[in-house]
Amino acid sequence: MGEDGRRFNSATEKEILNAEVADSYFHRTMEILRSRGLENTPVHAELAYKTSDPDDWFVVAGLDEVAYLFEDVPVDVRAVPEGTICRPHEPVLTLTGPYGAFAEHETALLGLLCQASGIATGAARCRIAAEDRPVISFGARRMHPAIVPMIERAAYLGGCDRVAVDLAVGRMGIPATGTTPHALVLMIGSTAEAAKAFDETIDPEVPRTIIIDTFDDEKFGALLAARAIPDSIYAVRMDTPGNRRGDFRDLMREVRWELDRHGFSHVKIFASGGIDVDYILHLNPVCDAYGVGGAIADAPMIDYSLDIVEVNGEDRSKRGKRGGRKHLYELEDGSRRILPANAPQPAGSRDVLRPIEEVTRGDEIHAIRDRVLAQLATGDFPL
Repeated sequence: MGEDGRRFNSATEKEILNAEVADSYFHRTMEILRSRGLENTPVHAELAYKTSDPDDWFVVAGLDEVAYLFEDVPVDVRAVPEGTICRPHEPVLTLTGPYGAFAEHETALLGLLCQASGIATGAARCRIAAEDRPVISFGARRMHPAIVPMIERAAYLGGCDRVAVDLAVGRMGIPATGTTPHALVLMIGSTAEAAKAFDETIDPEVPRTIIIDTFDDEKFGALLAARAIPDSIYAVRMDTPGNRRGDFRDLMREVRWELDRHGFSHVKIFASGGIDVDYILHLNPVCDAYGVGGAIADAPMIDYSLDIVEVNGEDRSKRGKRGGRKHLYELEDGSRRILPANAPQPAGSRDVLRPIEEVTRGDEIHAIRDRVLAQLATGDFPL
């Protein structure tokens, strides 16, 4: 137990806003700068993702929390609109103002953006792989519960159709869904009775997706579920353990065959358990929907870095960084160009970086998701 009596190992909003989560070297840096009278030196800093692969891409997410973090910080913050799909070296966010105003917020700033963008990008990759098949975020149980709302928001923003945690519905209006868990079947004692209990109890608007492999061989479990609630069943969920799975796609074909020949061709097949982009591509010929956990919730973070590129009006950049202030322009054909701040703006272009309160104000999560999907529809995003 901590000195304040708190038992969960998560930071409070107050601790984050007060920069108590900052790396200690930022506190020490400010102590040194204050001793030299340099704490209010004006700087310009840029946040970008640096990699040697020009084909890399990522979905920017987490700007809503960044806007809140900097709400009372006297710094000009500009950013791309949330849900923008960016490329390496493109400035995603800029900070202009006295260094001391934001120095100790760098740790939180990077954490808010790196993880949320990684989750959104993981979801977007699954969205591309699944094509028009539903993808449901199942990853909340794999991560710390304190960040579940962030995970579900970023997963939905990146392209998931629904999420698994009801808190996301009440707080953000994200559509949630659910199937039957193994626990319900174990408690009731059979696949068929669990299906009937679900159907008799739960709101009719909730799709009847019944798990079939708790006790039964998959093809028999599918028929048990379908026959138990023939008029309302929507899908059967296959969560077959890895040591029993074999060729999962062939197993699904067997289930599909049995459902079809017994008059249940309308019943869809939903896969979960270790699903990732490669598995989705493998299963697409026979699978209708996916529940994706770790491949989204624990997707690799987007390894942004925040770098000072100007100090007191003078260009000053570290090695390996493209120096100087930059503009990110969107051209008339929809492509983007990074140009030095002193270069002329291309005709007909617009500056993508805008005040953060402008790019985060008013956009509902559904509109941000639509923005992501519209970009993914261009088809220029290799898996």
